[in-house]
Amino acid sequence: MSVASLKSAADVFAAAGNARYVSEWTMIDQARVNGFADATDDHQWIHVDVERAARESPFGGTIAHGFLTLSLVPMWLQCVPLAARVSVNYGLNRVRFMSPVRVGSRLRASFEVEQASEVEPGSVQVTWRVTVECDGADKPACVAEFITRHAF
Repeated sequence: MSVASLKSAADVFAAAGNARYVSEWTMIDQARVNGFADATDDHQWIHVDVERAARESPFGGTIAHGFLTLSLVPMWLQCVPLAARVSVNYGLNRVRFMSPVRVGSRLRASFEVEQASEVEPGSVQVTWRVTVECDGADKPACVAEFITRHAF
């Protein structure tokens, strides 16, 4: 079940345990991985050296950085129909990278309100259970507790 639109703190509270939101699929291609490597100065060969990764990697090719996967979570959050005046990322509690993301894979995320609390009248802090799924994989690529704050 999904709550049609989260227009207030009360709507967020109502969604806790009752709604699951799923993003569209996102392709993870080598250009995206290389751009992330450039942005973070993490040029480990398993991410950027296509030929070497094909020869030596236990995954048979290049894989996305775990933090690249995690960095897409705010983009995927757009699948949640939040109608807040302002929303900010507040942090993360628990993050686990459960399986590698091979370049050429498609990912999507699902969001469930794990916990919500009022931080001031009209504002709510939300702990989302985020599960990042890799198309065709047996296990999630990433599972995280993502914390946001929203003012309505």
